[in-house]
Amino acid sequence: MTPEQQVERVRAFCFAFPETTERLSHGEPTFFVRGKKVFVMFANNHHGDGRIAVWLPTSPGLQEVLINAEPATYFKPPYVGGRGWVGIVLDQVSDADLAFHIRNSWFIVAPKKLQAQFTGTEKPQAG
Repeated sequence: MTPEQQVERVRAFCFAFPETTERLSHGEPTFFVRGKKVFVMFANNHHGDGRIAVWLPTSPGLQEVLINAEPATYFKPPYVGGRGWVGIVLDQVSDADLAFHIRNSWFIVAPKKLQAQFTGTEKPQAG
């Protein structure tokens, strides 16, 4: 896939979640919850690394597990890798796995009340 096709692929998964916005950050499409907190960054050949990838936050400990299990697919991205984020090479990951990781990153970043609204677990307001 071309970089443009990969952006569209990522965009489709990101916009499945409520209150997602997109804007350029550091010259690349970046996806935010409520316009504030980043949950997915697109990276097209970042500083010539040869990868078309996304960078996203992961649950504690998952970054190391993924990188050790599949180093051709997962990597420690610059800048945010030290905070547990993982890079995912897009042409090495299935749609199902990419959707899973994007969903997890949205839930890591989204406020609890928004998560509850999305999953239908929010308690109804007393009328």
